[in-house]
Order: sequence, then C-alpha cells, then structure tokens
Amino acid sequence: MEIFVTSDLHFGHKNIIQYENRPYKDIEEMDRELIKNWNDTVGADDIVYVLGDFSWYRGEKTNEILKQLNGKKVLIIGNHDSNFLKDKKFDRTLFEEICDYKQLKYNGKVYVMFHYPIAEHNGKMHGYIHLYGHIHSMNIELEQELGKLCHNVGVDRNNFRPVNIREYEK
Repeated sequence: MEIFVTSDLHFGHKNIIQYENRPYKDIEEMDRELIKNWNDTVGADDIVYVLGDFSWYRGEKTNEILKQLNGKKVLIIGNHDSNFLKDKKFDRTLFEEICDYKQLKYNGKVYVMFHYPIAEHNGKMHGYIHLYGHIHSMNIELEQELGKLCHNVGVDRNNFRPVNIREYEK
C-alpha cells in the first residue's frame, strides 16, 4: 500500500482548462485523462488524499467518477466542493473520510494537509510537512515564502496525476 496526494482536479470545470492552460480540448477529454493518469499511478490498495476542489459536478456524476478511480480516497474539503457535497444524491461512502484538515503520521514524518497554503502550520518548527492545493500553478513567490517544508500537490503542478507522498520526505 502506498499513499498519494493530489488536489484541484476540477472534474467537470470547463473554464479551468483555459484558466490553467490545461492541455485538453474539452471537459470530456480532461476528465478522461485525469481518470487515466490517476489509475496509471494509483493501485487498488493505495490511499489518495484529495486536498480539495475535486469536482464541479453534482452528486451523481461525481459518484460515477469516484467509482472509476483506483484506491481508497480521503477528501480534505476545498472551496469548490459544495456542488456535490450538498447534493443529496452524492454517496459520501465513496470517500473513506471527509474533513477540513488532516494531520498524518507516516514513515517517520508528520504531514499537515489543508486545501489552502498556511504560512504558519502546526509543527512547522518541528519539521512537519505542509501539503496544500488551491493556488494551482500560480504564486511561485508564495511557495518560496512558505519554505521547503511546504508543497503544492495540485494536479496543475504535478503532471495531472497524484504524487506519492514519499516525494515530500526529502
């Protein structure tokens, strides 16, 4: 079993293709490629922490996408997840857990996961690693200011696929 992290997939969000200059002609192609990249990376027994902004779709379409994705999934809620989360047809059991913030001890490290970048996260002075999304490919200056223990796990910065958490141990 491996652990992966990702964020800001924005399934079903037409405008994100233009905003982030994603290499897709439409949302159907984007959704298909994001699913393929996920499944080429993540195995059936792996865990993926999604740090928000998973889907712009309503509940039923989001359910369909989640059922196609390998692994167990945990959602750390982002600012654009309400379309499906508030929909009564959304099946919350497709995520192992849904929360606003997550702290994970893994392989001798502590990870602080939140949708947004945090300048002063819990355990920063003790080497805790902060993983976040939200800013997509923007704000390189912010990333430099946050420091080497903070990492943007968004798909726009990571070849449109989840990243093994071990990448951030270094």
